[in-house]
Amino acid sequence: MSHRSKPLSTSLLALALAAGGVTAARAQFQAGPAAPATGSFGQPLPPPPPAAGAGPAEAAPPAPQAAPQASRPRRPAAPPRYVALSKDPRPTFTVQSIEATEQAVARYRRIVAEGGWGRVVPGDPARLRERLIIEGDLDANASPSEVPAGVRRFQARHGLTETGTLSGPTLAAMNVSAQQRLQQLEASLGRMRASTFGFGERYVVVNIPAAVVETVESGQVRRRYIAVVGKADRASPPVETRITNINFNPTWTVPASIIRKDIIPKMQRDPGYLTRAKIRVLDGRGGEINPRAIDWTSERAVNYTLRQDPGAGNSLGQVRIDMPNNLAVYMHDTPSKTLFARDDRFHSSGCVRVADVRDLVTWLLAGSNGNWSRAETDEAIAEGERRDVRLAKPVPVAWTYFTGYGMPDGTAHFRPDIYKLDAQGGGQPIAMRAQPKPLQQQEWVETPPPEPVQSRGFFDLFRPAW
Repeated sequence: MSHRSKPLSTSLLALALAAGGVTAARAQFQAGPAAPATGSFGQPLPPPPPAAGAGPAEAAPPAPQAAPQASRPRRPAAPPRYVALSKDPRPTFTVQSIEATEQAVARYRRIVAEGGWGRVVPGDPARLRERLIIEGDLDANASPSEVPAGVRRFQARHGLTETGTLSGPTLAAMNVSAQQRLQQLEASLGRMRASTFGFGERYVVVNIPAAVVETVESGQVRRRYIAVVGKADRASPPVETRITNINFNPTWTVPASIIRKDIIPKMQRDPGYLTRAKIRVLDGRGGEINPRAIDWTSERAVNYTLRQDPGAGNSLGQVRIDMPNNLAVYMHDTPSKTLFARDDRFHSSGCVRVADVRDLVTWLLAGSNGNWSRAETDEAIAEGERRDVRLAKPVPVAWTYFTGYGMPDGTAHFRPDIYKLDAQGGGQPIAMRAQPKPLQQQEWVETPPPEPVQSRGFFDLFRPAW
C-alpha cells in the first residue's frame, strides 16, 4: 500500500503517537481496527537470549532450527516450556502491599474513566504500541525497536514467559478489559485489608492464582518455587499460620472426601488398586483389614482408616511441611512431577505441591538441630524412615488469593481468577490462625474443615472437603 492510499485514521493515529498524546491516541485506538500494517511488527518479535544462570523453567523457548538435510531423519521439535518464574526480588505480599495496591486501584479507576483500552489484534503495531503505553509498559516517545522490551515488561507483570512476542497467552492477557483489571485490584485489596498476617524476618507466601511459592528473607525473595494448587472444585483456601515441623518420609492418611470421590470409584474398577498403591485398610483398633472384605459399592469404606506407607510413591512424596491450621492443609512433595511443567497448575485436592521441595525444606530448617544443609536433607530422605524435625523457630506462612496487586514502583501485577471469586466482590476472608495440636496426636491427615466457621461468607466458598 502506498503512502497516499493509507486510511486517514491510521495517519491521525501515527501523528498522535508521535506527539506523545496518549489521551488523543486512545480515542482513535478505540474507534476501530486500522488497516493491517506491514513491516517487522506484523511478525512475532524475536525472543531475548536466556538470562545468565536461568534454569530450564525460566529459559525462553528454543529458536527454530535450520531445516535438516534430506539425508538425515527429521527430529521432532522439543516441546516449548511455558512455566515462568519471576526474577523480581520483591515479594508479592509485604507490609507495603496495601498502600501500593490502593495506589494501583486509584490509577486504574482513572484508566477506566478515560475509556480503558481497546482490543489488540495481531499484525497491528499501532494498537500494540498504544496498549503498552496506557499501562506504562512503554514510553509514549519510545522508538519501534523498544516495543519488544515493552511486551516483556507486560509479560513480567502477568507471570508470563518474557519472550517479547505477542503469543497466545500474552494476547489473551492484553485483551482483558480495564474494568476487569480494576475489579481484580479492588477484590485483592479487600483481602489484604482483612489479613492479620504477622510478617517476620523470614516468611513464606503462596499466591494461589499464580501457583507459586516465595521464600522471603530480609524483605527480599530468596527463591520462588513452582507449585501445584487446588483444582476449582477442591480449592486451596487462604490460610495464615506458621510452619512448625518437617516430616520426612511421611505416611498419608486418606481423607474421607478422597475416599468417597476417588478411592471407591477406583476400587470398583480395579480391586487391586490399594494393594499396588501400598495403601492399607485399618479398623478402629489399628488392625489391618483385607480390602476385598469391604463392600466397595457402598460408602462403608469411609468408616475405616486408609493409610499409605512411606516411600517415593507416597501421595505426599518424600517430605511434608507441617503448618497447623483448622483447615488441615499443608505443603508437600509429590511423586508426579510432570504437572510442574504446565501453565495450568490447578490439580490438587487443596494442599500445595512444591517443586524442588528439598531446597525449600533446607531453607526452613536453617538453624534447627545443627543448621541443616542440602546434603543432610537428602540423607534424611534416603533413610526411608518416618522422621519429624521441629523448626528451631516457626516460620510464618500465608496462602493468599491475590489476582491483582500493586508494587512500590507503581506497577500493577495480575494473575488469573482461577476460582472466579473476583466477580463476587472478592469477599473479606477471615484470617486463619494456627491451632497446633500436640505432636503425638498429629497424623498429617487431610480432613474436611470443621463446622461451623465464624460466618457465612468468603470461606464458605472453600466449604467442600479437600
